[in-house]
Amino acid sequence: MTRIAALLAKELAELRRSPSIFIPALLTGAAAIVYPFVIAIIVPYMAGERLSDSSDFELASEVYRLQPEARALTPEGAVQAFIFEYALVLMVGLTTVTGSMAVAAHSVVGEKQARSLEPLLATPVTTFELLAAKVAGAALPGIGLMAAAFAVYVGAVAIFAEPRVWMLMLTPRSLALVFVMGPLAALLGLQLAVCASSRVNDPRSAQQLGALVIIVPVAALQIAQFLGGVVLSAAAIAAIAVSLSVANGILMFIAIRLFDRESILTRWK
Repeated sequence: MTRIAALLAKELAELRRSPSIFIPALLTGAAAIVYPFVIAIIVPYMAGERLSDSSDFELASEVYRLQPEARALTPEGAVQAFIFEYALVLMVGLTTVTGSMAVAAHSVVGEKQARSLEPLLATPVTTFELLAAKVAGAALPGIGLMAAAFAVYVGAVAIFAEPRVWMLMLTPRSLALVFVMGPLAALLGLQLAVCASSRVNDPRSAQQLGALVIIVPVAALQIAQFLGGVVLSAAAIAAIAVSLSVANGILMFIAIRLFDRESILTRWK
């Protein structure tokens, strides 16, 4: 743990010298926060029609108000809560993944190009310690950015949405989605990016692979929720979290096998 902590401190120190790497993540997070407000607040205001008066959201309102915590909401508030809570999936996925993926993609390739990886591999640091520190070093900034985006999101819901809607963003189910399932999904993408970056010489290839594996399922889940095909109940979130934990353990094992220290030390150009 001492060596992992030292490597993690090194990774975070390097990030502080390159804050511009997070600009795409900030823009993506801002877009993910704004888009549900466009649907739930801006469009109804511009059209002069309440969402609860639209037949498109009638079923969503009825289903959502069956939840105990949502029974005190007005019909309009129920529709808004439905939109804002289900938009959390996309916000968490995009903000966490984009905030971490650029760091992970450069974690090995960047050090290869800077010729700083070879001396590190010549030390007694094990492959597991090295990869664990690199994954954690990429994940922590993304999770921090996601937590900040979530705080802004809840605050904006409290200001602009119907009364009590913001409280639905703080239910155990929503918090588990944000702080359990989101980071686990990001870790999955990060480990894929680190696996790829240990085998390629272009950081963009590793970044695209990890992002593709995570963002496509997140977008598909978002669409399925709005179409009513998937309901992320507490049991579903728990099952997904367990599956992601197992997948992360398997990926770490594979990453250690793929990470060829001898090849990097002797043959990489």
